[in-house]
Amino acid sequence: MKKILSSVLAMGMALSLVACGGSGSNSSASETAFKIGGSGPLTGDYAIYGNAVKNGAQIAVDEINAEGKIELALKMEDDLADPEQSPTCFANLQDWGMQIGLSTTTSGAGTAISQKFVETETFAITPSASNPAVIFKNDDCTEAYEYVYQMCFTDPNQGVGSADYLKAHEDIGTKVAVLYQSDENYSTSIYQKFKSEADSIGLSVVYEDSFTKDTKDFTGQLKKAKDAGADVLFLPIYYPAAALILTQSNQLGYAPSFFGVDGMDGILTLEGFDTSLAEGVYLLTPFSADSKEEKTANFVSKYKEQFGETPNQFAADAYDCVYAIAQALQAGNATVDMSNAEISKILIEQFTSMTFDGITGTQMTWAKTGEVSKAPNAVVIKDGVYVSVEG
Repeated sequence: MKKILSSVLAMGMALSLVACGGSGSNSSASETAFKIGGSGPLTGDYAIYGNAVKNGAQIAVDEINAEGKIELALKMEDDLADPEQSPTCFANLQDWGMQIGLSTTTSGAGTAISQKFVETETFAITPSASNPAVIFKNDDCTEAYEYVYQMCFTDPNQGVGSADYLKAHEDIGTKVAVLYQSDENYSTSIYQKFKSEADSIGLSVVYEDSFTKDTKDFTGQLKKAKDAGADVLFLPIYYPAAALILTQSNQLGYAPSFFGVDGMDGILTLEGFDTSLAEGVYLLTPFSADSKEEKTANFVSKYKEQFGETPNQFAADAYDCVYAIAQALQAGNATVDMSNAEISKILIEQFTSMTFDGITGTQMTWAKTGEVSKAPNAVVIKDGVYVSVEG
């Protein structure tokens, strides 16, 4: 869902062009296909996110094209989760003929190009860029970009949802400690809403502290959380830092319940991490790969067959994005010879009036601001896989 500022901010334009070229899928398209373009980190530290989006979207494109009712083409560019790179990727997609945007995978890259979708009158929906700044022009969220929508729920909603879930499930723990990343907007925005909601509903937060992206030693903070009697550690952060915290907590003999949000998704694939330490970790997410629902089970089966791994929520959200786009195009009688402005008008009209049933939620609706309405669920890691808490 995600505002990741990569360490490659100093790269020049020449490297930008390299980073954004040659990594797409289905870059050639027939004249009868609607062209959907997006970008994400296909290489680098966060490649697990971008490739999941690309793969999930491609499965949806292939399924829809096989039905024969509408034809789609997908092209993904590698933006390295970097706001310095995403504008170049956007330009490349424009040169390709993008008619509809999948926006970006991460929020930092997304905020750098949201205005460009407005300027080109191109509708876009992001699978996973969850920061409100992707769809809103101002900090108080009163002025929307109008052309940019989200499939994921926003960062603040994750904070509220996490507090409400912990309050309602006191078997997880009743005394909460929070560690968040102060120089990462994704983390701080979730934390702020979590703290506000916790205060409002009477959830006991006994310790809270922050860290920065360069922090490698969390032992001091973990000792303080333990001394405060925290039996739940809420981590509204990304999985690399979470892996360090889980490792160091184990070394200290501190074993609270760990509760994360969508940025935690990916911890089981982190190289060098002892995944047994993630056993029992709770994660708030709209997608559970172990679901027995037919549509989800079919998607998971295809994903495993094609890519050799279990899909995460980023893949699922991208899959839903493509299906929602296809539903809106067909309902609005859009044709490929229409201008981007004409297609966008149809998509906006449809998204703000339709309901959509996907694998990340049912009866989804969208506000005119681009915000989606759907309920998050919780999963827990058991035997090395995500399992729905609610069964």
